[in-house]
Amino acid sequence: MKFLFRALCLSALLSFSSVAQEVMLDKVAVIVDQGVILESEIQALVSEVKRNAEENSQDLPSDRALRTQAIERLIVKSLQMQMAERMGIRISDPQLEQTISNIAANQGASLEDLRRQLRLDGIAYEDYREDVREEMIIGEVRRANVRRRVYITEQEVNTLVKLIEQQGAEQAEYRLGHILIGFPPEPNDADVADARDRADKVLELLNTGSDFAKIALASSSGSEALEGGDMGWLNINSMPTLFAEAVQGKAKDELIGPIRSGAGFHILKIMDTRGIETVTVEEVNSRHILIKPSIILSEEKAKEMLSTFKQQLIDGEADFAELAKEHSEDPGSALRGGELGWTDPNNYVPAFRDALAQLEPGEYSDPVRSVHGWHLMQLIDRRFDDATDKRKEEKAHQLIFNRKFAEESETWLREMRDAAYIEVLD
Repeated sequence: MKFLFRALCLSALLSFSSVAQEVMLDKVAVIVDQGVILESEIQALVSEVKRNAEENSQDLPSDRALRTQAIERLIVKSLQMQMAERMGIRISDPQLEQTISNIAANQGASLEDLRRQLRLDGIAYEDYREDVREEMIIGEVRRANVRRRVYITEQEVNTLVKLIEQQGAEQAEYRLGHILIGFPPEPNDADVADARDRADKVLELLNTGSDFAKIALASSSGSEALEGGDMGWLNINSMPTLFAEAVQGKAKDELIGPIRSGAGFHILKIMDTRGIETVTVEEVNSRHILIKPSIILSEEKAKEMLSTFKQQLIDGEADFAELAKEHSEDPGSALRGGELGWTDPNNYVPAFRDALAQLEPGEYSDPVRSVHGWHLMQLIDRRFDDATDKRKEEKAHQLIFNRKFAEESETWLREMRDAAYIEVLD
């Protein structure tokens, strides 16, 4: 009996020790201002990159280089999430589910199809939900902080409009590979010389047949390093100015650089090119009333409020413009009676765009939930636009904004990173 008791005690101690060891496997790897990055987060990101590389038959650099890039990605993510916390940015569950449904719909699938695919990929749906939530939060943080840094002059728009007119209907798009060999925010001559030397060596490796993605993963300081430097498809007017000037007239597979900027030396590879087809664009003129749920106003009450407005409008007991001026929480349109003006419906968030697509002119929608809140919409009219002067100006403005937003985003992230307290514990 004593032997059995001792055996049970020993077994319990061993089990406890095993559990303790498993818990101790995870640890704080990096301190980032008021937050931390766990070892498990680093390992998870490295594993994801390796899994994607294996699926795409892509070579990878050393584990050490991968770990360094993963830590850098997680540091930037942590800083943005901490800023979101300070700004009070939240994404509610209904907003999140709506976004995920839109993601599935854009892929021509249902929500259940998406869940099934995630299971096949070995990804838990709850983990996927939280990843999407974080991406939405980070997007809101970046827009809130970077948008005010973007300034566009009338001259810039006019110049680009003339360029678009000169280029005509066919405009080139480039799929760019990007490697950034960075130097400190205020580099001295030695820092610049060292970065240039490293950039020349990278370019030499690439010219002798080294894999671009592998070099980018190992050496690049750019934000797309973990994607093998792939910047995706970019219109020549929406890419950074330095790049736009450098790629014009270049062919597929050409290497460009090193090009110096305030961040370091850039090396580009034109991975592919394609032309742009011009199409007739449908525009809609609509108006809406936006109600944002809050601690005081529940989701159900906000929806019910708009349903009441709709019935009052149908019965002729209320005027849409007056309701919008009094109740809408979209300051940009409320003063105009909720009117949004003529625009491409693809400029709207998916839920709003899809609801408008179901309406006939003059018809009211049911309350629709988007990432911004609950909307009551009325489609005023539709038309087809064939690239009028106004459309060209809007397109030029958006292209310039996209380019400057991307440039300022990189600068903002770098400034935030440089000002943060970072301690890598290992």
